[in-house]
Amino acid sequence: MAQYDKADIERRMNGAVESLKSDLGGLRTGRANVALLDPVMCEVYGAMMPLSQVATVSAPEPRMLSVQVWDKANITAVEKGIAHANLGLNPMTDGQTLRLPMPDLTEERRKDLAKLAGQYAEKAKVAIRNVRRDAMESLKADEKKKEISEDERKRMEDEVQKLTDKHVAGADEASAKKEQEILTQ
Repeated sequence: MAQYDKADIERRMNGAVESLKSDLGGLRTGRANVALLDPVMCEVYGAMMPLSQVATVSAPEPRMLSVQVWDKANITAVEKGIAHANLGLNPMTDGQTLRLPMPDLTEERRKDLAKLAGQYAEKAKVAIRNVRRDAMESLKADEKKKEISEDERKRMEDEVQKLTDKHVAGADEASAKKEQEILTQ
């Protein structure tokens, strides 16, 4: 039976775009956003864990994040994790809560963040093109095994290319929107 599965290809390409949107959500735009701390890892209980598994993150004010650490013993580990994430945030400890004021972004930092958004988009587009390559290879293999005709292969390759173009455009759009948001704050 043929290996070509349009739904699976579309699901994988959607996954790349969604992953990009998640990555872009973590980029700082000057406004407090709990997704900013998603990539933060903390060394607690002898293992590296995501911040979300040792604390609750909230944004009580537009320019302030609050991290409520569940176990008092982990406060220094969480502080170190935030510092090692290179987010440009300086935690202030208040009991079991860390307050993270959002500093104003310098013009240079904005440009760096916009460039990073572009790199994230490129990574997503590479993932989308890899899905396309896999699909094209499986179509050629199916044709070689005489499971589909040359006309069917060409029609399906056109479908795959249209899906690729649609998802690459989605990645570009998400990236451009985020770059605009970063540069105009």
